[in-house]
Amino acid sequence: MNINARIEIIRGDITRLDVEAIVNAANTSLLGGGGVDGAIHRAAGPELLAECRTLKGCPTGEARITRGYNLPAKHVIHTVEPVWLGGRKNEDILLANCYRNSLELASRNRINSIAFPAISCGAYRFPLERAIRIAAREAQEFLKFHDFPQRIIFACLDDKTYQEYLKAI
Repeated sequence: MNINARIEIIRGDITRLDVEAIVNAANTSLLGGGGVDGAIHRAAGPELLAECRTLKGCPTGEARITRGYNLPAKHVIHTVEPVWLGGRKNEDILLANCYRNSLELASRNRINSIAFPAISCGAYRFPLERAIRIAAREAQEFLKFHDFPQRIIFACLDDKTYQEYLKAI
């Protein structure tokens, strides 16, 4: 099967997607925050925060998995996004690790479908086009060698992000 046939780009709210797992662009505490992180915590309910407390945080670029609670998704994969510091602090590598480690968790847990937000492109100021190229490359490389997930969805909140993903895929 064509790798790109397993990748879908949609406009929509990641918290409403009917997928097995959604990815949370989290901070190191995993205890919620702004942007997509806050939206996921609000939609999932207080049980998500309680489970995240048991994880004792997560380093940048790594990922942890929890239940989805009140979300349509059965699981939330939390990955700690890098802050853009001008490209001088291994931001590209850390962002690639976010995607790779999230996909590894999905594969190990035999998750069929996973949805990603545009990790680090909001308050953490990663340049959009650069971040999306990294996301697309990591997804395509991962799918070459893994059966799970069967589908990777990139959920875009705005048209600019959606268009950048279309160009990259």
